[in-house]
Amino acid sequence: MVSRPSPAPDDRHLVLVINPGSTSTRVALYRGEAAVAEEEVALTEGSPADSSDLWSQVGTRAEVVERFLDRNGIEPSELEAVVGRGGLFRPLDGGVYAVNEAMLRDAREGLQGEHPSNLGCALANAVAGPAGVPAFVVDPVSVDESEELALYSGLAEIRRRTLSHALSIHACARRHAADEGRPLREVNVVVAHMGGGISVCPVRGGKIVDANNAVSEGPFSPQRSGGLPVQELLDLAFSGEHDQASLVALTTRRGGLVSYLGTSDAREVEARIAAGDMEAKRVYRAMAYQIAKEVGAMATVLEGRVDAILLTGGLARSTLLTGWIADRVAFMAPVKVLPIHEMDALAAGALTVLRGEEKALTY
Repeated sequence: MVSRPSPAPDDRHLVLVINPGSTSTRVALYRGEAAVAEEEVALTEGSPADSSDLWSQVGTRAEVVERFLDRNGIEPSELEAVVGRGGLFRPLDGGVYAVNEAMLRDAREGLQGEHPSNLGCALANAVAGPAGVPAFVVDPVSVDESEELALYSGLAEIRRRTLSHALSIHACARRHAADEGRPLREVNVVVAHMGGGISVCPVRGGKIVDANNAVSEGPFSPQRSGGLPVQELLDLAFSGEHDQASLVALTTRRGGLVSYLGTSDAREVEARIAAGDMEAKRVYRAMAYQIAKEVGAMATVLEGRVDAILLTGGLARSTLLTGWIADRVAFMAPVKVLPIHEMDALAAGALTVLRGEEKALTY
């Protein structure tokens, strides 16, 4: 459990935040802007929550949330809102959305694919519904604010899909605007969220106007292959060695650093580099190279008018990686590393509704 500073006395809104990941469930209690308790509970190998069937995990993950509330002496009816991570829904504008049956149905159907974030709305509803308190999601993965030209793929049968780490992308842009004392509508930035997947997005006036689909495009990441040469991928698909499910697993869970180095842990990779492993260094530098190339591509969307290049996500803690990226892109704009805590961003979204600063959108 993580304790944080006490909240300001004038803001006592009590919000529960739930963020399901591929290997754990993160839960936090907020009073106003301050997190007063936080836990990350790993999925137990062999348990229902470890199942590849996402929706069989809801009950076990919900029990994790209930035990967390019990340990902190909170009844669900005391909460003023429950907010979950938003998933791969239909394309949406950014914002705070009230959980409803249409959202739950689309999440369960995997409208744009299966991902642990799809469970966020269901877990929020499981706690909030019986207690009669509102349930929200904030800036789901399927936020699509792309300009028209960004949606052409090069093949008429395929429309580019916008799936990104919109929660942290939007939060980064807002943080930079606040730091600079400028209205968000006047700010142009390129934001790279770098984690298990990598999203590189141009943000114009607070809108994500393009994005590499973090599941199937852009730089390779610790677990994902990123964009691949099409003809070679077709050869692999028809080699007889793979079916669709195994190719999906290969490119989304066993690609990137895992494919080259057998690990998705950047700390292990950096330890190998420090010990003189040149192959680890080449692969890690190649990932930085691809991220930098994508930043350059997205800068062209903003026609070169870029106020800053913002790096965030777990990998932004690596000074080695961010240094290599900055070496290649700093000629375009200042490079800033902005740590964004997803739990804070989720709570902040719910608070804008509770304070009457925004209205919850209808899905």
